[in-house]
Amino acid sequence: MQFNFLGGVFFAISVLLTILVCVYSLADGGGGRRRVEYYAYILMTLGLAAGFFFATDFILLIFYWGGLGVLLYLLIGIDAERGGEAARKTLLLVGGSDALMLCGIGLLAALTATPTIGAVKVGLTSWPAIASFFLLLIGILAKVGALPVHFWVPAAADDTPPAILAFLPASLDKLIGIYLLARLCLDVYVIVPNSIVSIILMTIGAATLMFGVLAALVQHKLKKLLSYHAISQVGYMILGVGSGIPVAVAGGIFHLINNALYKSLLFLAAGIVERRTGTDDLKKLGGLAKALPWTFSFSLIGALSISGIPPLNGFASKWLIYLGLLDLGGWGLLWLGTAMFGSALTLASFIKVIHAVFLAPGNYDRSEVAEAPWGMLLPLGVAAFICVLFGVFASFPLKLMILPAIPTISLTGLWSSETATVLIAAGLVLGLFFYWLGGVGKAVTKEPYIGGEKLSEAETRISGVEFYNTIKETEPLKEGYLIGKIFNLYELTARPATWLSGLVCCFHNGSVKNYLAWMLAGIALVAIILK
Repeated sequence: MQFNFLGGVFFAISVLLTILVCVYSLADGGGGRRRVEYYAYILMTLGLAAGFFFATDFILLIFYWGGLGVLLYLLIGIDAERGGEAARKTLLLVGGSDALMLCGIGLLAALTATPTIGAVKVGLTSWPAIASFFLLLIGILAKVGALPVHFWVPAAADDTPPAILAFLPASLDKLIGIYLLARLCLDVYVIVPNSIVSIILMTIGAATLMFGVLAALVQHKLKKLLSYHAISQVGYMILGVGSGIPVAVAGGIFHLINNALYKSLLFLAAGIVERRTGTDDLKKLGGLAKALPWTFSFSLIGALSISGIPPLNGFASKWLIYLGLLDLGGWGLLWLGTAMFGSALTLASFIKVIHAVFLAPGNYDRSEVAEAPWGMLLPLGVAAFICVLFGVFASFPLKLMILPAIPTISLTGLWSSETATVLIAAGLVLGLFFYWLGGVGKAVTKEPYIGGEKLSEAETRISGVEFYNTIKETEPLKEGYLIGKIFNLYELTARPATWLSGLVCCFHNGSVKNYLAWMLAGIALVAIILK
């Protein structure tokens, strides 16, 4: 094991996220009856993440990677009665993909004659090299929840505690997976911009981006909606890192850090909403802006950040990705349009969320719902503050955290965040001034009526859930939603995997001689492959 700069940055972010989640959980009573196990698993996850980030060879790396997969299963299933099925889905998809990843490491070791990461850079010009890359990529895609092995992320959203969703699927798993992808693209393989491998990577990123945001648009449950956005945001990271353009790679890594902040903020805020109201169903929520003012304020910052609204951090990292895709030309322009359209749809989705939860004529008021304790609000406030800081002063984290890891990047053409922030603030103040001059105080509110008959608030209430329901019936998206329901990789593989595991169990009959024979046969097979 050895310190490397990029791993050190990601570990520091992981420590921050762990502290925020633990503080939140202590105030929320996280873990319930399994409180000791809950915190033990979280701290063990951080420890294994440290080993993973500083691993110098693939043998250590796959050991820590596998351990993190086991802890992911244990944390998602911490509430066995509610999260058991989601934990099993996670184990099958992530664990099965890890087996393919192990095969990729074996192929790579055979090609380079060393397990050391980055000792020899491999050109993707031969079929064994390409096969090793894509076998490793499958494991990464499963870990970060990208297409086509994303199903465990929304499955976990229903019954997993919000703090765990904020800690693993939303942030730490993304840090781990995209870190490995960045190391592969920067140190292990030679990724040439506009090559076939690069185009395939960016196609996966663009498809993940669009699928996630389109699925999020039609969700009625807050945590599930956020889980699909967790999938969508991975698309930007894969687009940036897979492009091979230094500025886009830097943008992908910066977006990974930003995503960990605002996505954990949003999941923790969803946890507060669910805890205070007893539901995360958008149809049943509304009017919480006055009852939960701090939660609303922090959620608004998170929503604007993930939507890429300047001058917040989400825009700063997306801007770098846009610059890189623009430099690519050709296919890059297509991916640029996809990324920008996805960002617009993300904003549309969070307009729905903010309206439905906080601004719609409410089912709740200040007398019925109390604001969360400061122990739960503090992590949201810290994350929101960093979202603003990394947006307004975007050059600071870039120079401190990103550029030392990617020295070939140039700062030419970057977003001038400080100047833009002043101009945006001036525009807002000027707009408010003219709004005030327009005589807003003269407005008169009348009760709604039809044909002289007054309507009740319930009859005129727009929850926000119906904002984008027509999308599901629009061609060709209608077929896309149908295919998404039919093509479920978990459902397609669960039965064959159960049959195969039953077959393997026949050979595990308790005989030490049989076990020894299998071990020797396995060692011999590995020796033949690596000869």
